[in-house]
Amino acid sequence: MASARDWIEQLQLTPHPEGGHYRQTYRATELIEHANLPERFNGARAFSTAIYFLLNGDEFSALHRIRSDEVWHHYDGGALDIHIIDAAGRYLAIPLGKDVTRGERPQAVVPGGDLFGASLRDSASFALVGCTVAPGFDFADFELPPRAELLREYPQHREVIERLTRS
Repeated sequence: MASARDWIEQLQLTPHPEGGHYRQTYRATELIEHANLPERFNGARAFSTAIYFLLNGDEFSALHRIRSDEVWHHYDGGALDIHIIDAAGRYLAIPLGKDVTRGERPQAVVPGGDLFGASLRDSASFALVGCTVAPGFDFADFELPPRAELLREYPQHREVIERLTRS
């Protein structure tokens, strides 16, 4: 098995604003025109986009939102948890990994608009995953709310918010 450093170098991953490392691998050349998208979008979007994403050790994907659905695919390394707070304020953790006998799944979906982040189940490991977004990801659709705002909005989820935010 390759190490996290091997994957970062071989796949030419760079730091991601939410944490971890990534590289976009696909952006559809065709666009969905703004008039054909739900009102939450402020312009045309690619049909779909995809990235590699890697978390290593104590790294985490900070809680954030995007406007599209995001499908996560596990490729290598250990399992991680995708932490979701949905629009109704309910918390859910989805284990993403290869060991289905332990409840892990190789694929998971985060609905657009839900708050989500990720953390490794074992900080001595890493996880290489892929994320596919449709309509395609655009940083105009990316929201990284500050900790104080999330604590006001979801005080019942203080532990996960404090663990998966930086400020």
